[in-house]
Amino acid sequence: MAEQLTEVFTSIFNGVIYGTPKAQPRPRAFARNGKARMYDPGTAESWKSDIAGQTAVLHNMQLDGALKVYLYFFMQRPKAHYKADGTTLKPSAPIDYTKKPDCDNLAKAVLDACTALGVWKDDSQVVILEIIKSWSSTTRSGCVLTILTITRQ
Repeated sequence: MAEQLTEVFTSIFNGVIYGTPKAQPRPRAFARNGKARMYDPGTAESWKSDIAGQTAVLHNMQLDGALKVYLYFFMQRPKAHYKADGTTLKPSAPIDYTKKPDCDNLAKAVLDACTALGVWKDDSQVVILEIIKSWSSTTRSGCVLTILTITRQ
């Protein structure tokens, strides 16, 4: 019979990153003089800069081993969701944020930024990833980032 393992999660970081969450763009290709070239459109660079500026404590941590990451993205509601007073939601305002960007592409931008900042050696170390995308309950947008190490005993 297999031995039962216990998982121990240790919180490394739990914080809010304010800014406008952007999805990681797909690499683009073009041909010039008969040769194919690849480039990154760079549309997520301002969001990655927000991440870098608000997670200084994590830079160059070089976490090792298996990691669990929670990402809770909160997106600012447009004015059309509110009544004339500007604070009361209309009954027709959607509850869930079902528009683009997609959860997986939002997560990829954060994970890539953390890799570039040296938080971990590679984002392949993230073995559990939980993503939530929601409308913000305030006038701000951003992401709650939680990073935990996993120890199996």
